Amino acid sequence: MTVAVFGLLLLGAVPIALVLALTAMVYIQVSGNSVLFDSYPQQLFGAIESYGLLAIPLFMLAGELMNEGGVTRRLIDLARLLVGGFRGGLAYINLVANMMMAAIIGSAASQIAIMSRAMVPAMEQEGYSRSYGAAITAAGGLLSPIIPPSMLFVLFGVMAQVPIAEMFIAGILPGLLLGFSFFLAIAVVGLVQQYPRGRWPTRAEVKQALIMGLPALAIPLIIIGGILLGLATPTESAALASLAALLLGRFLYGDLRFGMLPTVLKRTAVNAGLVIMLIAAAGVFGWVIVYERLPQMAAAWIAALTTDPFLFLLLLIGVLLLVGMIIDGIAALILVVPILLPIATQQFGISPYQFGVVVCLTLVLGLLTPPVGAGLYIASSMTGASPMRIFRSLIPFLLASLVTLVLLAWQPWLTTALIGR
Repeated sequence: MTVAVFGLLLLGAVPIALVLALTAMVYIQVSGNSVLFDSYPQQLFGAIESYGLLAIPLFMLAGELMNEGGVTRRLIDLARLLVGGFRGGLAYINLVANMMMAAIIGSAASQIAIMSRAMVPAMEQEGYSRSYGAAITAAGGLLSPIIPPSMLFVLFGVMAQVPIAEMFIAGILPGLLLGFSFFLAIAVVGLVQQYPRGRWPTRAEVKQALIMGLPALAIPLIIIGGILLGLATPTESAALASLAALLLGRFLYGDLRFGMLPTVLKRTAVNAGLVIMLIAAAGVFGWVIVYERLPQMAAAWIAALTTDPFLFLLLLIGVLLLVGMIIDGIAALILVVPILLPIATQQFGISPYQFGVVVCLTLVLGLLTPPVGAGLYIASSMTGASPMRIFRSLIPFLLASLVTLVLLAWQPWLTTALIGR
């Protein structure tokens, strides 16, 4: 009965937060254990009673302020200095700019929306197809949940009870590895398609870009440096980044007006409220899962298939690719972690950091794969390109992501080396 209600609500396009909350209520009613209703509000509140979750709206606010204040545009100009002269130069610029933005925004969907507006029209003007420009921008969004800060890492750290700062550090090498694999994909596609050579900027352009871009680069340095050096928690770093974006956009670049702040704050509050509501509902659903002893049953089933940690992670990647195609990444993370994390750590001896990085990247791939593919539709709505054309152009980047996932599953040190575990 409970499974049927969950499936019907999900297929009926009911918001995922309501699906989880209503399914938990149906389970309590069907089980006859009505005393659990007394704990329902407590479980809802308990799921979001974490200081670490405050980083989510603050990182969202930093991204909004950067976009409105012109910081994003200056980071793109800075990326042009590094890779603009290579064949397919704008494609590399797009990717490098996405890596810089990934160190600030922390949300793949937000990053795809922001960078699609900023990069795709410029790429189209220089002879790239609109779908290819949108595909690179969407692929760059995959860096957001891996390169710190990451909303998924914040959620995983809260759920797995591991330090969020260490979770961020664990994502640095995987993020760089994924970025390098995307560079290779761009190089191969550029040679095959014979995309135009880029243009290296003149000395005057270099000087102008450095003067205006280096202050913008201070924002990701504040976030990552503060966390790596232990000077600030992720939440404090997010608050400092928001303040820096406000000051730069208003007083240095002049693009941000104080009259725009109510709109920015309202947009941030609405988006953050949706995420927090989802976390609360998924907390209740996870409570039901644990009450039903699903982790123990899943552990027994998986133990019958393999005892090898690498094979377990490969199986996990395969299953989560299917889950990510149907369910939003945040909701899927909250659903699978209570079930699979105890199995990974206790039965297979897998580091929670390796498990978290592999799970987060795998689930975010669902943003770019049909049938749901929210990232595809965001890129499509921002650029006007067909979702399926974007998906076809995305295939080299999806293959690069899968190769990276296999490496991360095979070599645990890629996620644990920088944290010394």
